Parts: sequence; C-alpha cells; structure tokens
Amino acid sequence: MKFRGRYLVVAGMFLLSLLLYIDRICISVAKDSIGGDLALDDKTMGWVLSAFALGYALFQVPSGWMSDRFGPRKVLAGIVTFWSGMTAMTGTAWNFASIGIMRFLFGAGEAGAFPGMSRAIYSWIPLRERGLVLGLNFSGSRLGAAFALPLVAYLLTSFGWRNTFMVLGAVGIGWAILWYLAFRDTPEEQVGLSDEERKEIIEGRQIPTSEGSEVLSLSTMLQSRNMWSAIGQYFCSNFTFFFALTWLFPHLKETYQLETLEAGWYATAPFVAGAIGNWIAGLWVDRTFAKGFWNRSRQLPAMVGFALAAAGLLGSLMMETPLGAVLMLSIAVMGADMTLPPSWALCVDIGQKNAGAVSGTMNMAGNIGSFLTALAFPYLTAWTGSVDFFFYTAAGLNVLAILLWWRVQAKAGLAH
Repeated sequence: MKFRGRYLVVAGMFLLSLLLYIDRICISVAKDSIGGDLALDDKTMGWVLSAFALGYALFQVPSGWMSDRFGPRKVLAGIVTFWSGMTAMTGTAWNFASIGIMRFLFGAGEAGAFPGMSRAIYSWIPLRERGLVLGLNFSGSRLGAAFALPLVAYLLTSFGWRNTFMVLGAVGIGWAILWYLAFRDTPEEQVGLSDEERKEIIEGRQIPTSEGSEVLSLSTMLQSRNMWSAIGQYFCSNFTFFFALTWLFPHLKETYQLETLEAGWYATAPFVAGAIGNWIAGLWVDRTFAKGFWNRSRQLPAMVGFALAAAGLLGSLMMETPLGAVLMLSIAVMGADMTLPPSWALCVDIGQKNAGAVSGTMNMAGNIGSFLTALAFPYLTAWTGSVDFFFYTAAGLNVLAILLWWRVQAKAGLAH
C-alpha cells in the first residue's frame, strides 16, 4: 500500500484521542486516593466527575465553531495546551471546590478535541475513507482508557496521585507543540504533500451543499430532523459509555472486593472491546458506502451497536463473577462504541464546512448524558440499594436510540 501524507494526520489524531482518555480516566482510578486525602464520599466524587462532563458539554459548540472559523491547527494546539495545564493543576487540589473547578475547566478544554478533529477530517479525508478514520480515532480513545487503567494504578501506587496528574499534563503539552509545527489546516497549504495526493483528496471530498458552505445558524440546526436525531442518539450512547469511564472501576472493585491493580486489569477489557467496536463499525461504514448505500452505511452499524449495548448491560446483571460481569459489559461498551463512527460521519456529512459546529452540538448533548451518568449511578444506587435500576435505565435509552436512527437521512444534510 502506497504511503499517503494524510496518514500522518490520522496518526496525530489517533495519538490525541489516546491522550484524551488517558487524561480523562485517571481520576476514576485515583478516586479512592483523592477521596481519602480530600475527605470526599462517593456522592461528592460524583459531582467532581460530573463537573468534567458539564464543562465538556457546555464548550462543545463554541470550540467547534472556533475550529470552523480559525482552523484545527491553532485551535487543537491551544486547547490541548490548556487542558494539559488543568490536568497538571488537578494534582494541586486541596478541597472539593478546587478540584471541582479544575475538572470543569479540564472538561472545557477537552471539549474542542473531537469537533476539531471532525473539521480536519472534512478537509483531509476523502468521503470514502471517513468511516475507518473515525473508527481509528475513537479506538485510540478506548485504547488510551484501557492502557491508562493499569498504568495509572501503577503510577498511583509508586508516586501518588498528585505527581501522576503532573506527569500526564507534561505529555499533553508535548503533543500540542508537535501538532502546531507539523500540521496545516488543508492539504492545499501542506508543504511536502505530493501533487498526486493533493488532487486525490480534493477530488474525493464531499461537494458542499448551499447550507454546508454558509455560516451555520442556530435556527437551521434546530429545524433539522437529522440534527435532532444525532443529538438524541448520542445522549443515549454517552449515558452507557460514561459509566465505563467513571464508575466501572470503582463498581468492579467494590462489588467483587478486588485489589486496585486487579480491578484495573479487569476494567481494561471493556475499553479494548470498545476499540474493536470502533474498528468493526468504521470498516462497516466504508464498505457499505462503497456499495452505494450512503444512508444505510450510517444507520446499520449504529442500530446493531445500540442493540448490543442494551443486551450487554442487562446481561451483566445476571453475572455472579467479575469475569462474567466484565464479559457482558465488554459487549455493552463494544456496542456503544460501534455507534461512534456512524454518528461522527453523519455530522461531517450534514455539517460539511460547518462540521465542527454540528459535531460539537451533537457532542454537547451526548455529554449532558455523561453529566447525568456520573450523578445517576451513585444517587440511584443509594436510593434503590442496588445498581439494577441504573442498568435498566441505560438499556432503555439504547433501545430509544435505535428508533431515532430510523429517522436519519444522511445525504439530505441539514435540510432533513
């Protein structure tokens, strides 16, 4: 296979996705250490975890608009530097208020990552390759989470939670410097790209429709059935996945009386399964599209994914061992992650040159789901005395998302 310069762009985004989730999940592994040092119980830690999700949700649309307006080179370099600073600052927290503010600002910084990458994908990746590229991007986030669980558990044991956050912050700043120096917003601007590949990318890009080439108004998005379908189904997807990102590790550790490192290894499996789900769905999207079925290439992987997510969540309640529970939760996370490549491909399809704003809007809604998940798990568990009701709720939302995908017409853009 002939090397292409755009593969380096994809590699840079993959590494960013990896970093995103290493930084994001470390607080879940450090929950007991942080709670002990700062005198925070599970409900209070739920608010700390949800502070990230709230900042992440609220700044999706502004950061997506910034990538559309100023380009993903400057915006991604800037926001990665900012959130890496907040990661390091988390290691200096002294009470509930300080760590809550830092996690909110950390979430606000991370908000621009995937919208910025979506805008880069529109400019750099031909339409026929978007599914696999998106699958690779999101698999990086899942592998980052899987890799982080035992790594952070080891770092916490060896160096303490404060030093661990500071080390991770330094790594992020290194990525931002390399991205700014090496990347350009479009292949037309990129030095060293062959004329052959530049032509291949430009000719393979989506031809903008009228609404995709203009400044996007809020009323246009609010009137679009495609936009509302994307928003609703992504809320449901994130409700499932954010449990894995925040409460899976503590849930396994407490329910099955596991040691920290042992729980870390068990908790890696769902994230590896999520990476596999992204690869499967990404390939499925591109192969179905290549056969001429544009809309079906988005719908089918997502609908099957949501069905698997619902089944896995309900199945986990029937398991009596950590291995059985992790197996079923791995199916659930794999299914939830199968919905990501079609979801973000849909945003690029309907948003086009406004892909940053459209994907940011979808991701904002999804992370309202994340915000609620971080609070719903500890509060529903305390209220009912069992985790069952939380899992029933998440499964029901996955079934609802299947119905929402029936409404999607990807080729119609925001006009539908």
